[in-house]
Amino acid sequence: MKTSDFYYELPERLIAQDPLERRSDSRLMHIDRDTGRTVHTIFDRITDYLVPGDVLVINDTKVIPARLLGNREGTGGACEILLLKRKTADIWEAIVRPGKKLRTGARVSFGDGKLISEIAEVLPDGNRLVKFEYSGIFEEILDELGQMPLPPYITHELKDRDRYQTVYAKYEGSAAAPTAGLHFTDELLEEVKNMGVEIARVTLHVGLGTFRPVKVDNVDEHHMHSELYRVTGEAADMINAAKDEGRRVICVGTTSCRTVESAAVKKGVIEAGEKDTDIFIYPGYEFKIMDGLITNFHLPESTLLMLVSAFAGRDNILKAYEEAVKEEYRFFSFGDAMMIS
Repeated sequence: MKTSDFYYELPERLIAQDPLERRSDSRLMHIDRDTGRTVHTIFDRITDYLVPGDVLVINDTKVIPARLLGNREGTGGACEILLLKRKTADIWEAIVRPGKKLRTGARVSFGDGKLISEIAEVLPDGNRLVKFEYSGIFEEILDELGQMPLPPYITHELKDRDRYQTVYAKYEGSAAAPTAGLHFTDELLEEVKNMGVEIARVTLHVGLGTFRPVKVDNVDEHHMHSELYRVTGEAADMINAAKDEGRRVICVGTTSCRTVESAAVKKGVIEAGEKDTDIFIYPGYEFKIMDGLITNFHLPESTLLMLVSAFAGRDNILKAYEEAVKEEYRFFSFGDAMMIS
């Protein structure tokens, strides 16, 4: 299977640059995974495609202001450090720019010295281990100095940080938002619960590896970066009961999908726990837990497009994406949504 099998043409004007004023006003395309038939509606009508007894799995990770802009000690040169994963209290794995200037021992100052970083190690994949020096509480300093790590295709300034968080975000640790959840409002979630749909909370801290382009020709040769996930006993019991009783498990976002599929011990059964996962889902994968998926429209040739193609069929997805372009849907993080069931 070739990476180019997942290419589609997308006009740049359809890449959403700003969130809508009201989250659930985004458009929604429903696609029948068996027939490929599509229906166009708005996200506020998501309840039309849910039934009592469904379990909706949401990822309650919270995005941290992981983008730090500073200056290299000695030269004053501008630098950027993007935090990916906390390794110890004061050491993070990070992406740095410019890489050639930030070798082992290089130091960067942020906020006139309020926060200092030193490159502790250059990792084989080019990422860095960065050690921080500061006085006070790191999270408070990061909240003051850091910026939201918006994807590179979003060029507009984000006026409200909360619009890059889901309304149910709780546990800090992500370098990117689980964007399918951005469409939900508190009111819509309450409506979903009132109709008899159960809400299972899981956590997967989203790293940038999920969104990195596939640089190999053969899909089989691509390796995912690992991400930390956690499934509580309560969530596992809820999901296992649904599978045992023949009720649907519907994941909000590819991160929730990757969490439940990583936690599966066999078809229809998941276990609670906290682990790293580098699961790569592409056509040919046999889903063990997920029965439905709510997701955004993804980049051409991306691992996320491969995941939704594995679930609904590549031909169905590419046809639906062609239709979405024709109907001028908004694409990517702040764009419109698709539900597959």
